[in-house]
Amino acid sequence: MFLIYQVLLTLIILISPLIIFIRVLKNKEDKKRVLEKFCLKSKKRAKGKLIWFHGSSVGEIMSIIPLVHYYEKEKSINKILITSSTLSSSKILDRFNLKKTIHQFYPIDHLLITRKFINYWKPCIAIFIDSEIWPSMFKTIRKREIPLILLNARITKKTFRRWIKFKNFSNSIFNNISSAYPQNKETESYLKKLKPNSINSLGNLKFIKNNLDNNNLDNLGLKFRNFKVWVAASTHKGEEIFCAKAHIKLKKTKKNLITVIIPRHINRVNEIISEMNKLNLKTVLHSSRIKNLENIDIYIVNTFGDSKKFYKIAATVFLGKSLTIKGGQNPLEAVHYNAKIIHGPYVDNFKDVYKLLKNLDASKKIKNIHQLALNISFKKNIKIGNKLKKTGKTILKKTINEINKFISDEVKKT
Repeated sequence: MFLIYQVLLTLIILISPLIIFIRVLKNKEDKKRVLEKFCLKSKKRAKGKLIWFHGSSVGEIMSIIPLVHYYEKEKSINKILITSSTLSSSKILDRFNLKKTIHQFYPIDHLLITRKFINYWKPCIAIFIDSEIWPSMFKTIRKREIPLILLNARITKKTFRRWIKFKNFSNSIFNNISSAYPQNKETESYLKKLKPNSINSLGNLKFIKNNLDNNNLDNLGLKFRNFKVWVAASTHKGEEIFCAKAHIKLKKTKKNLITVIIPRHINRVNEIISEMNKLNLKTVLHSSRIKNLENIDIYIVNTFGDSKKFYKIAATVFLGKSLTIKGGQNPLEAVHYNAKIIHGPYVDNFKDVYKLLKNLDASKKIKNIHQLALNISFKKNIKIGNKLKKTGKTILKKTINEINKFISDEVKKT
């Protein structure tokens, strides 16, 4: 099975120039750095101990920022390497004042490329986030006797069924993992059947609040201070129209109402503007930096990494990928800013999180436009954010202790 996997990857590599060209045209790749995916490095590996974090996209990278800041201050760590697969995630790191940390795009999972990658960067520990499971890289890491952690592990029912079809192959992959830390009970039960070397529960990393706010949060608050604001975040096709119709309904009783839409994919902005125009709603883009918001209906955020700016000023956040596309998005960052969460019926990817928020009376499931408009509030719930903050601190401490155990073991070997 592993041989077949390598053959398929070889074929992909052969046609990759065409694939990359198309993705560059669609602004899904950085044309100056795309060769990093073939392990053609753009930065030098500094001397000393290097720890490596890998997360697929924005959410995974944001979840490890508190850990990165801890190790930025740790004198025994000389360098931190962060890899990710998406263009948006690479840009996120530019917003933080990180001195030891460098970013590279994650390489193609071909055995020859992964060997080259590990031989060059020589991490003392490899920490993969969420559902990032790569057969060739895991095999290479194990062969080099580098501790491999699957942190905040998440395996859905659908993903588990795929893995279990090839049980021997999947067990051989998961057996490369030194320790897996599931973010929920469902994942824990699946991991027991997939058999990593160790399974330990620490809690969900996304309960940890990142206290490093973006600049100009207060200025944004001043900009919106005379308006009633609510946010529709991580929206997908169809959900923007749904929220816009709720805006129209709510506008009948609420003056100075502004709906902030933060699409999951900002390349859809022109499509969203067109949809809003058909509803006779006046829109403005965040990038325009317009100061006068009088008579604005829809404020579209078309920049990376600015969601929490709006979570801070809004009392209600609708989380997308829960109405038209199943799965849901993680609501914890918004809740950290004391926002009430509204979501559709499809949140299977974060069942444990939404169950907790429901028990705290911090979220509400809706099915139609009337229910959405009815449940939009303009008053923050500070108690909820404080409870999550306390939980997050405990999880962060436990996580650091676990990682440090592996780092200490590596020191003893050298």
